[in-house]
Amino acid sequence: MMRVAIPAGILAGCVLFASWLVLNPSQLDEASPEIIPVAVRVMEVDSESTQLFVESQGKVQAARTVNLSTPVAGAVSWISPKLEAGGYVAEGEALLRIESSDYEIALSRSEASRQQAIAEEAHARSEYERLRELGERRLASESQIQNAERLANVTAARINEIETQLRQARIDLERTELKAPFDAIVRSRELELGQYANRAQSVAVLFGANEVEVRLPLAIRQLGYLDVPLDFRGELDREVAPAVRLEGRYGGERHVWYGRMVRTEATIDPDSNTVQAIVRVTQPAEGVKNAIPLPIGLFVEAAISGRRLDDIISLPRAVIRNNNQVLVVDAENKMYYREVEIFRFEEERVLISGGLRPGEIVCISPIQAVVDGMTVQPVREMI
Repeated sequence: MMRVAIPAGILAGCVLFASWLVLNPSQLDEASPEIIPVAVRVMEVDSESTQLFVESQGKVQAARTVNLSTPVAGAVSWISPKLEAGGYVAEGEALLRIESSDYEIALSRSEASRQQAIAEEAHARSEYERLRELGERRLASESQIQNAERLANVTAARINEIETQLRQARIDLERTELKAPFDAIVRSRELELGQYANRAQSVAVLFGANEVEVRLPLAIRQLGYLDVPLDFRGELDREVAPAVRLEGRYGGERHVWYGRMVRTEATIDPDSNTVQAIVRVTQPAEGVKNAIPLPIGLFVEAAISGRRLDDIISLPRAVIRNNNQVLVVDAENKMYYREVEIFRFEEERVLISGGLRPGEIVCISPIQAVVDGMTVQPVREMI
């Protein structure tokens, strides 16, 4: 009996307790779920004046290049020790001499011919004057007088011809010594001592030592960022030529040089749709401390000073979404998409010319899931 009564009692107790719970349910208060706003970094929009720079890259080349040649023919009798690759020569400095004996002889012959012609002209002129006096006394015929006058004129003309030959002989003698046409760096030499040089034979290639140039490819749109007239021809005046900062690695270190953009080339590259801007750099004078000449052939990075813009908004480049939108946070901390007018993208910033007003708040956090009108918790950041 006990085996049956105890389980039955337990079961009856459980049924009674369950019935009481069903008849007396507990009431829960209704509560809306708590929404936690997303914290985002924001900054206040402000307009400013900003300086534009146009960046490009290029190689340094010589501003002046000359292929020096011999103006006269002859054997090479002397070569300057500076006329070697990498040597520096000053303007007017002697570089090479041609054996001058033949030209000295030619000059002497021309001088002798001139003296002879002067004597002959004096004799012919005297004879003409004598016959003319005789003619006045009817002692000489008219034909004799005319022949004497013609001979005097011919000998006078011969003097002019011989004087021209004499000047040419002097010039040829002077040209036996070849001089540097400007301050230059020697790129190469092509003649050796004792070698016979023909007229106009190449002697050496010289680079101008005082200035170098850099050709920088610029996209067509980049010309609009420069403060230069698009209709200019030739070279820009120094007052309006944009300043250029050049930077390159030389000797294991980075160095900086400064120059000016002086012109653009006449044609546009049809393949890349670019125009070549020419930057000229004045080399430091010899002996200037800590001044390194810009080496020809060096690869450099350039920043050209461009226009100065007023009332432009500068923001970090990462704020742009969907190509031309930003996230704006209003006074109620709600965030919305806003289309803006982009003036220019730069490496780290974007310049905005319209669509935002000074004092507005924009989101600069790289937030991914964005719902238009969502509530956020703005965290101010000064940039």
